[in-house]
Amino acid sequence: MGVGPDCHDRGQALIEAGADALFIDAATGHTSRVMDVISQLRSLSDRPVVAGNVVTLQGAKDLVAAGASAIKVGIGPGSICTTRVIAGVGMPQFTAIRNVADYCREHGVKVIADGGIRYSGDVVKALAAGADLVMLGSILAGTRESPGQSVYYQGRRFKTYRGMGSLGAMKKGAGDRYAQNSSGKLVAEGVEGRVPYKGPLSDVIFQLMGGVRSGMGYLGATSLEELRERAQFVQITSGGLRESHVHDIVMTEEPTNYQPLG
Repeated sequence: MGVGPDCHDRGQALIEAGADALFIDAATGHTSRVMDVISQLRSLSDRPVVAGNVVTLQGAKDLVAAGASAIKVGIGPGSICTTRVIAGVGMPQFTAIRNVADYCREHGVKVIADGGIRYSGDVVKALAAGADLVMLGSILAGTRESPGQSVYYQGRRFKTYRGMGSLGAMKKGAGDRYAQNSSGKLVAEGVEGRVPYKGPLSDVIFQLMGGVRSGMGYLGATSLEELRERAQFVQITSGGLRESHVHDIVMTEEPTNYQPLG
């Protein structure tokens, strides 16, 4: 739910419908409006309230003080998001997670890493950095169960995918997330496109979970807590990034859990 004028009524309706938790979705969660809405929703019910998005320690502190049970982290890391370019605002996702993770853990508040996940290894790094869970967009957008429309291009099957900040999404009502009125002119902070079709969701989840288990196995970690304790981070160069990916070969068969860098 957004933070528009109807948020109180929507929150009440969700509670009456039996929602397990209330999820406040705003492009930036570090605002007085979001904190007011958190307080309002907490007064209606004892159900957990998830709020975001933030990327700074102070943002996390203020949302925790307002009563958030979990915090969504990330501004601009998504594959279809242009906020960092259009608005000039954002932070690398790894840094954002590290900024808030320790404080949130001390206060029993969960950290949700929203965006920036392209491979299963990115999930491992997000969890090791301090996230309790991750939100996935593009990596699941090509699955059979995703809501995107199937299209064919040059003999290959794709599914349409768009960001919440795209013109199409804002015209459908998502403009509230970016404090824009969908009835007037809009300034997009996202794009619309297509992603390769990947088949059933279960196949993608199987590969993701396999990658996470493999990453934990390399570190000898049997739990997420051990993963965080044992992980060591280094900053790599662009050359190191290229070295990490497939190189010096023409791929003749592309595995389902990998796409070349580029």
